[in-house]
Amino acid sequence: MDPVPTEAPSAPARTSAPPARGARRVERLCHATGVLLVLSGLAHLVVFAVDGGPWDGPVSWRKPVTFGVSFGMTLIAVAWVTSYLRVGPRLRTLLLAVFAADCVVEVGGITLQAWRGVPSHLDMETPFDTAVSMTLAVGGGVLVVLLTVFAVVSFRHRPSGPAGMDLAVRSGFAILLVALVSGAAMIARGVVLTRTGHQEAAYHSTAPLKPLHGVSLHAVLVLPALVWLLSRTPWSEPLRRRILYAAIGCYVTAVIVAGVWAALAY
Repeated sequence: MDPVPTEAPSAPARTSAPPARGARRVERLCHATGVLLVLSGLAHLVVFAVDGGPWDGPVSWRKPVTFGVSFGMTLIAVAWVTSYLRVGPRLRTLLLAVFAADCVVEVGGITLQAWRGVPSHLDMETPFDTAVSMTLAVGGGVLVVLLTVFAVVSFRHRPSGPAGMDLAVRSGFAILLVALVSGAAMIARGVVLTRTGHQEAAYHSTAPLKPLHGVSLHAVLVLPALVWLLSRTPWSEPLRRRILYAAIGCYVTAVIVAGVWAALAY
């Protein structure tokens, strides 16, 4: 009797474990960095309470407070939300690492200038101040590019997650693009005014766009977080969808109102 042929041993399958581990590491890094940035902002709120001074204006403790909290929350949100995107682990790891470093540079430069008692943006008085201002401007451009890439990915490939997460992520990134455009407009207009010798006007030129920028900045956290919370309720999917639609409608309305106000006051 002929021996029964046996199958040749197959080569070990490739695994994506290393990229997955790298993605988890960069997520933890982003979360930890985001928490530190938020704590930095809150610490400067205490500094403001002790030191006093104006809350508004180009030189105030408001900037390290608001930028620290805002950048920290945005970093945590982006690290979490991008886990639902259909993007390669290695590419996501690289983009998130650059994003985290850029957030630290932005908050660090703003905080440094606050302690020096000089404006952080649009300040060209000395070579050092010019270097800081230009670094912050370039860093802002990097943020725009990175977040735009994530937004494009969210629309090219349907995000995963519980029911409604795809709509929440896409809506959040779409509204975030409004924040990026308004932020770029503030920087561009301020730089032009500064270069043409209108320094004081440059500091005040950003005021009309600040509400629009602030309102649209955190939709990418609020809307996905709402879906995540709703997915843990016993409510029916149609009801959860209606709540999500209402939240998106309220957010879009707020952005439109802030945009109209900016257009009238600009």
